[in-house]
This record gives sequence, structure tokens and C-alpha cells, in this order.
Amino acid sequence: MKGFTRNNPDCSLCGLNCRLCPMHISGHCGGCGFGNQSCRIARCSQEHGSPEYCFQCSEYPCLKYAHIDEYDSFITHMNQKADLDKMKRIGEEAYNAEQLEKHRLFDRLLEEYNDGRRKTLFCLAVNLIPLEDLRTVFCEDDLQLSMKDRAKVMEKRLKEKSRIELKLRKK
Repeated sequence: MKGFTRNNPDCSLCGLNCRLCPMHISGHCGGCGFGNQSCRIARCSQEHGSPEYCFQCSEYPCLKYAHIDEYDSFITHMNQKADLDKMKRIGEEAYNAEQLEKHRLFDRLLEEYNDGRRKTLFCLAVNLIPLEDLRTVFCEDDLQLSMKDRAKVMEKRLKEKSRIELKLRKK
């Protein structure tokens, strides 16, 4: 969208965590204001003076957020509003630091536990499981197992830590 720019490539206007998005990680999406197609929320932002995040708008939360967390697409949207509210509460710098740590844990999951079939699961897990719980899923003894067994063990741990189903929900 012409004239739509943003300062933070790691978190979208509406609360999606670009840093942890498989499309962004693989280089297929620059994020809103960084080469991605415009969406209705980006257009709304321009109409409301182009705030960096929706929570900075005087009308937030508006009707666009009424059911925003109910469905997923290529990246989870389950915590979209909660993540945006968290950023508002703790500040952009602290929120970005948490997302950077989650990205490091995601990289570790891929490096040490991915049998070639778990990238989506790991992406969902780092998006949906609280950081303090994610920090506890690693065990040095796992490295003695085969990659296939490590992947199974990690999948089980992540599902135990999650209070929700680690599966995309479609409209």
C-alpha cells in the first residue's frame, strides 16, 4: 500500500509476531509496511493517522478485534490481541526482547529437535506457549537420542506445556 510504512519489522500493526512467522522466517513476507500486501487493518491505520500499533488508536479495541483470535492461517492468530495488549502493558522494547528470545528458542528447536516434520509445530509452540514455560522444555540428555526420538520427545513436552491445542484452526 502506498505510503504505509512501519518502524518495527518484528511485530505487526495488529499484533502478529512477524519474527516468529514461518512466512517471514523463510523470506516470503516482509511484514506490513515492509513489502507485504496491505490489509484492512493497514488501511484503517492510515485512516486513523497511521499509529505504529492498533493499541495506540483511540478506537482500540474496535470491531476488527471482536473475533480476531478465533481463526488461524499460515501463522497463529490465537494470541494476536493478547500479544498486542501485552506490548502495550510492558512496552515495545521489552516485548521485542521476549520475541527475540522466543526466536532463539525456535532456532534451537529446529537445530536440535527437528526431524524435518516439526517446523510448524515449533512455530506454533513458540508463539503460543509462555516464554517461562518454553525455557523449561530443553534437556541436555535428549542429545543422546536419535533425531527422530528427540523430535517425538519434544513434541510431547510442548503439548504438555500448552494449555491449548498446537494445531491451526481454519475458518
